[in-house]
Amino acid sequence: MKKLIKGLVEFRRSAQSGYRKKFSQLAQGQSPDVLFVACSDSRVVPNTFASTDPGDLFVVRNVGNLIPPCCEPSSDKNASSEMSAIEFSILNLNVTDVIICGHSECGAMEALIGNVKDDKTQHLKAWLLNAKEALNRLNSGQSLDSSLSRSNQLSQINVLLQMEHVKTYPVVKERMLSGQLRVHGWWFDITKADVYAFEEDQNKFIVIDEVEADRLLARLST
Repeated sequence: MKKLIKGLVEFRRSAQSGYRKKFSQLAQGQSPDVLFVACSDSRVVPNTFASTDPGDLFVVRNVGNLIPPCCEPSSDKNASSEMSAIEFSILNLNVTDVIICGHSECGAMEALIGNVKDDKTQHLKAWLLNAKEALNRLNSGQSLDSSLSRSNQLSQINVLLQMEHVKTYPVVKERMLSGQLRVHGWWFDITKADVYAFEEDQNKFIVIDEVEADRLLARLST
């Protein structure tokens, strides 16, 4: 907390003037083109590893970068922040891309496996049911990279599962069918500070270096 407060003072002293014009413009409205779903983990900072500016990303962060599958018919009692973020970002902000970004050494995945023992975390256990199918797949032998630890393998499988969950939303289905929306899977390796993109034709995550970046950009332009 002390670091946070001192950081605010330092921002006012040395950086605020440079951002004032940018935030003045953003005060009139936002127009991000990406809905970025990431984990709440303090080590995962999308704006840092993606070198983005304020206003570039509409970010949803939660434990395990999870998206509850859409419930139809919808009702107030089964609505969630993630559900509303999907609707708002697509229908109001017209984002063109959704990125589900998992990461290595994820505490949520460790908890799902059972490496975190605490009977008092009933709400966490309930929330992680949104990733239970990923664990089932791992236990059934599915893996995208067997060289990774068990929890990291689970983290990658979970990204694919959450992509499936996103695609259960009618507004997502509609926009994808019309070519107005794409859903991507990314994975951040904390140890290496590398970001990987899931390549369906290779069934694995590929590090986003210059070659992979060119491939992704070419795909976006088609």
